[in-house]
Amino acid sequence: MFTHLHTHTEFSLLDGACRIEQLISRAKSLGMQSLAITDHGNMYGAVDFYKACKKEGIKPIIGCEVYVAARTRFDKDKVLDKEYNHLILLCKNETGYKNLINMVSKAFTEGFYFKPRIDHDLLEKYSEGLICLSACLAGEIPQAILQKDYEKAKRTALWYRDVFGEGNYYLELQNHGLPEQLSVNEGVKRIARETGIPLVATNDVHYIEQADAKIQQVLICIATNHVIGDDTGLEFHSNEFYLKSEEEMRELFSDVPDAIDNTQIIAEQCNFDFEFGTTKLPYYETPDNMNHFEYFKMLCMQGMKKRYGENPPKEYYDRLEYELDTVEKMGYTDYYLIVADFVSFAKSKDIPVGPGRGSGAGSIAAYCMGITDLDPMKYNLLFERFLNPERVSMPDFDIDFCYERRQEVIDYV
Repeated sequence: MFTHLHTHTEFSLLDGACRIEQLISRAKSLGMQSLAITDHGNMYGAVDFYKACKKEGIKPIIGCEVYVAARTRFDKDKVLDKEYNHLILLCKNETGYKNLINMVSKAFTEGFYFKPRIDHDLLEKYSEGLICLSACLAGEIPQAILQKDYEKAKRTALWYRDVFGEGNYYLELQNHGLPEQLSVNEGVKRIARETGIPLVATNDVHYIEQADAKIQQVLICIATNHVIGDDTGLEFHSNEFYLKSEEEMRELFSDVPDAIDNTQIIAEQCNFDFEFGTTKLPYYETPDNMNHFEYFKMLCMQGMKKRYGENPPKEYYDRLEYELDTVEKMGYTDYYLIVADFVSFAKSKDIPVGPGRGSGAGSIAAYCMGITDLDPMKYNLLFERFLNPERVSMPDFDIDFCYERRQEVIDYV
């Protein structure tokens, strides 16, 4: 079997011409059992791609073709850092997915310069759970080979193998009929022979059918503000970047059949699944790793005395115990802790905070923790409007902050 592991959808903006549903429909008609998504620098299409694959009985492989900074992601010199390299990362499991989204997020928030860029530091930190492919002509190794620096290409390949580990790094072969690719492939095969790093064959899929090459050309012209016929510098100079059949790929790489077979080995290793229909809340770090619920209860009991004195009425304690029990059973302990934390931060910085709005004001636990400043017992407010064991829905604290300093709270969160 053969699996496409280097595939761009419509979410490779103004570059990929593959509509997700049409792409997967074509893959199914070709007898493909699995398919990867590797859009440029982002994962916008991952969920839609996953759902569409599952619907058609195709195994989805979630990945990304990331941009790697020439130096570090923080370097942004207009001469030294305008260039960047490509790299394919595929998720083996949930750890890999979390590491990939961490890198892609930091590429935008820390490394953006012309493109969202990661760097070697991030790759070393977040390599677990990922399979790495050396990418297309824009990859580090192909670029070194094209620059006649074979030793640099080899050193780079060994570095990536050390970072990702044996069996998680592959040297990528492509053949779209471009002369420079044939030259690069010879260098890549030599590295493989000398290092034992396995080869993998891919087609840099940007459109579905061969006839769709013109559509992709139009997209590039839009992206570069050119018209058809202009030299944009980004032309593919080939109409071979389509979703090829296994037979076509085996014919192209008949001299290295293992490179085709390795696509299936990789596909079998990639087993990440999205989990829909469940709410995943952030994890709150308690002091000294104290049990979360016990810490939550402690804060509420301390707050009870601050709000109502040393001897609150029994019905107040009963109400608090009922809320604590409900919050714990429904799994929202961390939610209370997190909201209380950033509300406390705002108050400590003298950022004005609203007294309470919406159904959250009906919680005595929230009142005791300082999330709200309206006494639900005094005003006969119902907790069940906020959190009800008979109606499973995500609770939602409506917190108002001074608009002039709201960003400080957002930055803290």
